[in-house]
Amino acid sequence: MLTTLNEILGKAKREGYGVAAPDAYSSSSVMACFKAAENLKAPLIVSCLGTTNMEETGENVKFYARKYPDAVVTLHLDHGSSFEEIMRALRSGYTSVMIDRSKLPFEENVREVREVVRIAHAMGVSVEAELGHVGTGTEYDKTRDSGLTHKEEARRFVEETGVDALAVAVGTSHGVYKGTPKLEFELLKEIASLVTVPLVLHGGSGTGDENLKKCIACGIQKINLFTDMANPAGEAMALYMRGESSEEPDISAALEMFSGKKKNYYVAPMVGAEVYQRKLEHYIKLFGSAGKA
Repeated sequence: MLTTLNEILGKAKREGYGVAAPDAYSSSSVMACFKAAENLKAPLIVSCLGTTNMEETGENVKFYARKYPDAVVTLHLDHGSSFEEIMRALRSGYTSVMIDRSKLPFEENVREVREVVRIAHAMGVSVEAELGHVGTGTEYDKTRDSGLTHKEEARRFVEETGVDALAVAVGTSHGVYKGTPKLEFELLKEIASLVTVPLVLHGGSGTGDENLKKCIACGIQKINLFTDMANPAGEAMALYMRGESSEEPDISAALEMFSGKKKNYYVAPMVGAEVYQRKLEHYIKLFGSAGKA
């Protein structure tokens, strides 16, 4: 069942757990998301960047939503970078969109987000926006402090935009970290006390299990993930094609599962999907959302 971000995150906020929001980039990764959601009876937010086959991923999600009707899933546009891109997502049946204007000055961010909220809400679609800016892990030492969300702006931003979920910058970063993540938990708690909408953490991969659990305890409901699933999945596919083994448990299990198959490019994505699913299920359990669908 496809549903909105509001439906999934509203329940998470009331009951105090987190929901995984994995980026999906292929039919096999979308399938892995739905299998994980069904196996653990967990709500899931399947995300896609507008630059990575947005319409195709949307059709894949709708196909697997019919195949796994008990899975509770939101189809979410991640980091919508232009008005046109967001309109494409709405036309493609996305049930949630993120408009990312986090690099703009506060007033411009508010103005552009408010316009998207007006249109999306008229179509029954939820909207996420970002205040502060979550940078990339390769520039973590340069961008971490400058991008932090200002708590005094958070409540005003939510009130003036009507946004359904707020992504905040509290010390995480996208991709692989250069250095050790240092999170601002007190800032997160203060923001959570000031706003009424669910909060979103971008850059979940590489942040560490204990840090992510603490973020949920401090007020986060949605945790974005990609690198921690995609990189091991890609590694597993490469190992499979080379006929090599792995010491990493999730990868080893997937390689063993497909060891009797003839090595070919048709089977390799199945190996990757198995690893992707195992990694995702780890996070679903960690976030406390298993059994919450």
